[in-house]
Amino acid sequence: MNKPKDVDEYIGGFPADVQQKLQQMRDAIKNAAPHTQEIISYGMPAYKQHGNLVYFGAAKNHLGFYPGAAAIAHFKMELAAYKGAKGSVQFPYNEPIPLGIVAKIVAFRIVEDEDRALAKKKK
Repeated sequence: MNKPKDVDEYIGGFPADVQQKLQQMRDAIKNAAPHTQEIISYGMPAYKQHGNLVYFGAAKNHLGFYPGAAAIAHFKMELAAYKGAKGSVQFPYNEPIPLGIVAKIVAFRIVEDEDRALAKKKK
C-alpha cells in the first residue's frame, strides 16, 4: 500500500470488515478528542494536539492501538486481556473493540500532552 494521503484513504484501503473496525476506532478517538488534528504519521492514522497523542493501524489479525508506554502502564489492568507491548495493544478483529477503554486512554493522553506542553512553556 502506498502512503495514504489521509485517514479516509487509509481506511478505504482495507476489506469492508476491517474498515468497519478502523472506523469504530477513529470515531471513538475523535469523540474523546474532538479538538485534535487527524494526520497520517508513520503510515497510519494519528491524532495530534501539541504532540502526537495516539496512533492506530490495521494488521493481519488485529487492530493495533499505540498510545505510548505511560498510557499502557496506567491502564494495564483494563488491557490485561489483550496482547501488547510497552507502548501498544492489539485488539483482535474477532472481538469487539473496547471503545470505552480507548476513550479513557485518549483522555489520559490529552492530559499527558497538555502537561508536557505546559512544562515546555515554563522552561
